[in-house]
Amino acid sequence: MTLMVMVLCSIASGLSFGHEPKAVMATLCFFRFWLGFGIGGDYPLSATIMSEYANKKTRGAFVSAVFAMQGFGIMAGGIFAIIISSAFEAKFPSPAYADDALGSTIPQADLVWRIILMAGAIPAAMTYYSRSKMPETARYTALVAKDAKQAASDMSKVLQVEIEPEQQKLEEISKEKSKAFGLFSKEFMSRHGLHLLGTTSTWFLLDIAFYSQNLFQKDIFSAIGWIPPAQSMNAIQEVFKIARAQTLIALCSTVPGYWFTVAFIDVIGRFAIQMMGFFFMTVFMFALAIPYNHWTHKENRIGFVIMYSLTFFFANFGPNATTFVVPAEIFPARFRSTCHGISAASGKLGAMVGAFGFLYLAQNPDKDKTDAGYPPGIGVRNSLIVLGVVNFLGILFTFLVPESKGKSLEEMSGENEDNENSNNDSRTVPIV
Repeated sequence: MTLMVMVLCSIASGLSFGHEPKAVMATLCFFRFWLGFGIGGDYPLSATIMSEYANKKTRGAFVSAVFAMQGFGIMAGGIFAIIISSAFEAKFPSPAYADDALGSTIPQADLVWRIILMAGAIPAAMTYYSRSKMPETARYTALVAKDAKQAASDMSKVLQVEIEPEQQKLEEISKEKSKAFGLFSKEFMSRHGLHLLGTTSTWFLLDIAFYSQNLFQKDIFSAIGWIPPAQSMNAIQEVFKIARAQTLIALCSTVPGYWFTVAFIDVIGRFAIQMMGFFFMTVFMFALAIPYNHWTHKENRIGFVIMYSLTFFFANFGPNATTFVVPAEIFPARFRSTCHGISAASGKLGAMVGAFGFLYLAQNPDKDKTDAGYPPGIGVRNSLIVLGVVNFLGILFTFLVPESKGKSLEEMSGENEDNENSNNDSRTVPIV
């Protein structure tokens, strides 16, 4: 269902309609909202399905690899935008904005963004058949749906070994009062309240810092010559230049960071990677902020770009990956996807604060020097200091998140605590 929502809303985004620009933007926002609804469902489902199918020794690598694939998605989206904009520029050349403001955006440019948005439906649609054939995870079928026979049958197919269902043990587990607590109940809060606070707060704080970095992209890309002044390009050329710059950032910083996490998460652990990531993000933010005037000089811009890229690298080889992995490992089976979804939603609230809040906050304190339509803010330097503090808070809240390296999901969630004698056989369905 979430896949179909994503496919349909990707296509609908490219078909946004209206007689006026505002109407087109309104329908576009409507379809993008529901696209986000589908993606918001896919986040916890993808993480939970992989965590419940993987073994405890390589689970971190498998779940983080699911997340790391979005790095290739970012690159693929950028490359596709480069191809489409190049094709339209070759077919429909137009003057730069400085030469002809109106003529720089040709009517055919309206097709460029629509094609790019609609193309996102293709890779999602290609997974529909395989998803429809994928069995439910055994932990859900056995512990939530209470069907041990079906769970054993599904896992026999997946693992290609014979597994005998133990319905009697499953019924004993389901009858225990200690297992009957609900989400946000007193028992849940005593067992997992701090864990949920840890996963939601760290994802929230990370996304404030991660998405606010977009504020500096236009300055950085312009400083190193990747994007010339806007008035020197037409609309399609601007699409090409921005897509190229973002693809290069993904290639050099985003993708390597993700796959460093995949390589090391089961070696040094989630806690260490998240702590290290937040620490270096804090260091680099303060290193950018405190001598900010030094970095504004043209001869020092390359150093600024290196610092900026390292911040991105340690966000991805750090909390951007681990905040996705950990919520899928530390909560009971019947709450796992829900708690992951709550954590992800908290992260997107942070993204809103980072993307929009800092857009206002980073404005020049002098009202005569602010961007058109914005009130005075605290300036870029002070905004970077605030982001450094946000990352430092991420370090502190990481202490609420338990280490799950090398432990089974039942150990982490406490589902085996009252069942040690019942679940000794590793071939029984509830702990497959």
